[in-house]
Amino acid sequence: MIDEELLRRRVKAELRKRMRGLRNSTPESAIAARSAKIVERLEAMNVVRAAKSIALFWPITSRHEVDLRALRTTAKVAYPHIDAEDRMTFRFPGDPSAMEEAGKGFCQPSDDSPIADSLDVVVVPALAVDPRGHRLGYGAGYYDRALAAMQSTTSIAVAFDFQLLAEIPITETDVAVKWIVTDTRTLSAVVG
Repeated sequence: MIDEELLRRRVKAELRKRMRGLRNSTPESAIAARSAKIVERLEAMNVVRAAKSIALFWPITSRHEVDLRALRTTAKVAYPHIDAEDRMTFRFPGDPSAMEEAGKGFCQPSDDSPIADSLDVVVVPALAVDPRGHRLGYGAGYYDRALAAMQSTTSIAVAFDFQLLAEIPITETDVAVKWIVTDTRTLSAVVG
């Protein structure tokens, strides 16, 4: 009999391949248009408008990620930073255009950028997400570990509507987000 956890990990690995292929086949013009709609939906959310500090992510454009660079906010904006010990923190870069390439298209604040001690909102990228708030990332677990330590922070997964799946298999270290925003809808995660 196959181990249930192993089966879930295999399904997630296959979903990652399929969702990367689907997203990568989407024309850049569609990525830009859908990203703009996601930005509009985020800007309309009360929790985002009221935030004093928010974590975003710089898009890996070669992977056709949601592009949030047009988001207008009065909040102080932090971005993910992976340190030498392979831990993710959120840091305030000052000028986001001065962030540094950290490999494979990932840009992050410099090592000397101030660390965000607390955040009101964390916006999380996803290869896929389900209505329960379970998301599929690239598999390294950075966001799951960060969100586990930030339970009082509002977490929002952003994805294109075609990335919203009925169910994502979950494993023991997965942490669900509280909101899902796509180019066509804004959903409060269904617990259960």
